[in-house]
Amino acid sequence: MCRLYAMHANEPTKVECGLVKAQNALMAQSRGDMEGYAHGHGWGVADYPDGVPMIEKRVWAAFHGEHFTRAAARVYAKTVVAHVRRATVGGTSIENTHPFHHGRWIFAHNGTVPNFDQVRFRLLEHMDPLHRSEISGSTDSEHVFRYLLSLFLRHPERGLLPTVRDGLAQVVAWSREVDPEARIGLNIVLTDGEHMVGSRLNRSLFYLHRDHVFHCPICDQPHVHHKPDQDYLAIEIASEPVTHGENWYEVPNNTIFRIGEDYRLDMERLLLSD
Repeated sequence: MCRLYAMHANEPTKVECGLVKAQNALMAQSRGDMEGYAHGHGWGVADYPDGVPMIEKRVWAAFHGEHFTRAAARVYAKTVVAHVRRATVGGTSIENTHPFHHGRWIFAHNGTVPNFDQVRFRLLEHMDPLHRSEISGSTDSEHVFRYLLSLFLRHPERGLLPTVRDGLAQVVAWSREVDPEARIGLNIVLTDGEHMVGSRLNRSLFYLHRDHVFHCPICDQPHVHHKPDQDYLAIEIASEPVTHGENWYEVPNNTIFRIGEDYRLDMERLLLSD
C-alpha cells in the first residue's frame, strides 16, 4: 500500500497545492488515506527542471518535518511524480523509496506483487544484465521497473505502451503461477519527462484533466506562468482525489493508459481477465 501523484502538462506548473496544501493533498494522505492507513515509510518527489530529472527522497513520513513541504514548494515543471510509501516488500531505506529512476526514466508503484520471493527470480531471469546489476533495493517495485525497462531496451520499436501492457500482464501471470487466488496490485506511473504511461490494477486511481489556466482557490494564484499563444493543458493522476469540488474521474480497474498529445488519458484494457 502506497499513495502516488503525477502531473504532466504542456507548460511548467506548480504542484505545491496538490502535494501539500489541498484538502486531501499527498502529505495528508501520508498521515491517513481514505481507508485509514498511514503511509509513513518514506517519500519522494521527482521532476524535470531544465529537462533533467531531479529526485529528492527521505525515509521518514512526509508529514514529519519541513523537508517534504520544501521539496513540494520548489517544484515548477511540466512533469512531476511523487510518492508516499507504506512498506509491504522491502524494509525502510532510501534504496527502497520511490520514485525509482534510470537515466531520464522515473517510476512509482502503488501495490504489491504477492509471493515476490518466488516471482523475483522470473523477473531477474528475463531482465537485461545492465538493469539486473543496477538494482539497489529489495522491493518488488524496483524489480518491476527494471524488468519493464529491459523489455523496452530490447524492442523500442514496439512502443512504450504495448511494452508496458505486455510486461505487466507477464508479471501478473507469474504471480498467478505461484498462487492463482492472490490479488496483485499494480498501479504504476512511468515517464521519461516527455511521455507518461501507467496502469491501474486493484488499487484506487483517479485523474483530473485541465484545459485552461486554473486560478487555485487554495493558494489564490494560478499554478502556471501562462503563455498566451497556446492553450494550457494538463493531467493530474492520484491514488485519491487531492482536491474537493473538482471533476476527478476514476480510472477503471484493469486499465493501461498513456497521456496523449492532447493531454487526455488514452485508456485500454490491461488484461483479458482479472
